[in-house]
Amino acid sequence: MSFFKKLKDKFTTSTDTISEKFKEGLVKTRDNFSNKINDLVARYRTVDEDFFEELEEILIQADVGFDTVMELVDELKTEVKRRNMKDPLEVQSVISEKLIEIYESGEDHLGDLNIQKDGLTVILFVGVNGVGKTTTIGKLAHHFKAEGNKVLLAAGDTFRAGAIEQLEVWGERVGVEVIKQTAGSDPAAVMYDAVQAAKARKADILLCDTAGRLQNKVNLMNELGKIKRVIEREIPGAPHEVLLVLDATTGQNALLQAKTFKEATDVSGIVLSKLDGTAKGGIVLAIRKELNIPVKFVGLGEKIDDLQPFDPEKYIYGLFSDAIEKTEE
Repeated sequence: MSFFKKLKDKFTTSTDTISEKFKEGLVKTRDNFSNKINDLVARYRTVDEDFFEELEEILIQADVGFDTVMELVDELKTEVKRRNMKDPLEVQSVISEKLIEIYESGEDHLGDLNIQKDGLTVILFVGVNGVGKTTTIGKLAHHFKAEGNKVLLAAGDTFRAGAIEQLEVWGERVGVEVIKQTAGSDPAAVMYDAVQAAKARKADILLCDTAGRLQNKVNLMNELGKIKRVIEREIPGAPHEVLLVLDATTGQNALLQAKTFKEATDVSGIVLSKLDGTAKGGIVLAIRKELNIPVKFVGLGEKIDDLQPFDPEKYIYGLFSDAIEKTEE
């Protein structure tokens, strides 16, 4: 049974609305990436070196990342030889299978959050201004509250004009309390207050916003370090997650931001916002492979429930859904 057939059986015959969100959210990348692969397999009658060279170019244009592309193509060549494949249509299914294998790299439950079963879970959000960090926090507050958790927000971005007010708007929208101080306050002091409030209110989840200034990396590192020390002093082992929010539409620039923040703090996962707005959704694979950081959530639209936990199989289904749904029984 081909990998396409497995995905078809799993997603096209189910009532899983989340897989549909991935399908709808990845339409721009699918139009750019999958259609080019469809054209490639239609033009070639056999799988040869020219076929692989064109495939490399398509993958690189989709921001999959040079190193990842080279690894993928090498593995494809080996697999094609091992299975004695001649038909390019067969290779299309193997491409999707190998993309998932490269992403997972033998690790299970990559997208799972480190949620504490007993006591407070503190999640720290980092990222430059303009990537959708505050919106991400608001949508995740909705996500956690819908699961039955008591959620608090901490307005730790005290320097950007309007940042506190923006978080308050989200707090009102999803019905969660925002712990804040005045603009210009010490972010670490805000975090201290937020942790005390979360303890007093017996909250399950505390989501912490931070400033997104990258102009001076030393200052950024010092500020994030101070915030983490304050949180850890009050709750040993916290923050339990440090999620870096990246804008998928910025492509390789998002990868550079991720490298900078990885140097500045212990990033445990990526939230890739605006994945629905880019034609280069291969950046998911580049981030995972080049930085060894899992993508934990992706933004697939503007609605409050369009921020979804990342699932590699649903992602591949979204990329190749047109070809998968045409798979013959």
